[in-house]
Amino acid sequence: MDVRNLRYVLEVANLHNITKAAEKLHLTQPTLSKMVKSLEDELGVMLFDRSGKYVRLTDAGMAAMEQIKLIINAVDNLHMTLDDISNLKAGTIKIGLPPVISSVFVPKIVTPFQKKYPNISFELNEQGSKNVENMVLEGSIDLGAVLLPVREGSFGIKPFVRENLAIVVHKSHPLASSSEAALTDLREEPLILFAKGFAMRQHIIDACISAGFEANIAYESAQWDLLVELVSANLGIAFLPEPLCEKVSNQNVRILPLRNPSIPWNVVLIWNKERYISKCMREFIRFLGEHSLVV
Repeated sequence: MDVRNLRYVLEVANLHNITKAAEKLHLTQPTLSKMVKSLEDELGVMLFDRSGKYVRLTDAGMAAMEQIKLIINAVDNLHMTLDDISNLKAGTIKIGLPPVISSVFVPKIVTPFQKKYPNISFELNEQGSKNVENMVLEGSIDLGAVLLPVREGSFGIKPFVRENLAIVVHKSHPLASSSEAALTDLREEPLILFAKGFAMRQHIIDACISAGFEANIAYESAQWDLLVELVSANLGIAFLPEPLCEKVSNQNVRILPLRNPSIPWNVVLIWNKERYISKCMREFIRFLGEHSLVV
């Protein structure tokens, strides 16, 4: 059943005359008559009563025309929807990212992208980096913003941020008056880290081991602002990415760059190279490349 033929038959029903319909459609009268007869044969019913001067719909024809209108409208809507998507007038992007990355990624990338493409929506799923990697691979999300390193060969990668971690100490802590801190300064300190499943936590633990001591983990949380509140209560020292530190307004804490060694905080956008990349996803990846914080 050809949708174009359905449009032709509907025109016959509207004009009640095959000859006039053929003229309007730029077809010959025999060609249009053949199309009408072909559809009647396919449906097994007579659609038109041709006994008078004008063709009239039979009862079956009236019922058929109602359904034909629905079919034509559905096809037209399909074309308009696909046209909107291809022209970035519609679409949804599912992104997974840790909360600490979300605090930087959303205002720097998602918000300006939505201003440019207001009809493209986002579904954000906050998870640790490793969970996000798995979700991208299985296809439950389209893109992920995660910390390096990621599994080689599995993902397409676009850099977003290349920064370091800083430490957050209580204002009464001896380090609070320093201009920076060394990782070894934290050897005996209670540390406040992100919960298990967050890549940043493991980066800190590994860095401590490389510096010759084991991290003394006193508290953990999945929310960066709660980490700051725990420091404000003088319960330990926390780590935050340098780009996020500008959001900290708590007067009870001080933020220090961490040196000797520094702990990198490198964020990338990832996608599954084996899966389909929609046009709005491709545009988002391109947009991120233009607005990357990597110098």
